[in-house]
Amino acid sequence: MSARLLLLEDDPAIARTVAYALERDGLAVTHSLLVHDARQQLQRNRFDLLVLDVGLPDGSGLDLLRDVRNAAQTSTVPVLMLSAHGEEIDRVLGLELGADDYLTKPFSPRELAARVKALLRRAGNGHAPAPAAAPAPLFHDDEAGQRISLRGQPLPLTRREYRLLAHLLRGAGRIHSRDALLAAAWGDDSESTDRTVDTHIKTLRAKLREVDPAREYISTHRGMGYCLNF
Repeated sequence: MSARLLLLEDDPAIARTVAYALERDGLAVTHSLLVHDARQQLQRNRFDLLVLDVGLPDGSGLDLLRDVRNAAQTSTVPVLMLSAHGEEIDRVLGLELGADDYLTKPFSPRELAARVKALLRRAGNGHAPAPAAAPAPLFHDDEAGQRISLRGQPLPLTRREYRLLAHLLRGAGRIHSRDALLAAAWGDDSESTDRTVDTHIKTLRAKLREVDPAREYISTHRGMGYCLNF
């Protein structure tokens, strides 16, 4: 999911240039012209980063920055300040109020985009969520116990059914001839026929369907054999 960014800038030309540079890097940008509108956006939405201009028609981005840092839900959101004033006092005040970075106009959109991405990386490293547990495998083959589970549920397989399904699992996505399946489940010296394989595949399908009725795992390829897909 794209990181969401709130841009507070009253100059439409600058806003368009900045939004284009950030959206080209995959960020979702919401633009506000006024402090009042930006406050409403913050009340309604969650943002991953704020870019705030200092001088605006209805107030200062520094006032909004102060409010952002005092609000529990936004106190840790990264903030980059923009200003047309190059005085040291403006930069110092912004940083003292809790800004994470500061750019003086005119600036390069590429530099702004690079700083934004650096702030997002820093925030992600500092507040990264715990990694999600790896999903359980769809099939699990317990070779020692000659048991196979589907979605964590053991399948009630006979010895021949286990050998058939294990062979299909090892070559999942490939078509296996009836002769190959016969050799895998009954051995080369077996007198069983293709019809025996067809019968066991039919019972295998029924047992798989009991666990997962929505999917058909074993497909028939006429004249060629069977394939396990998942």
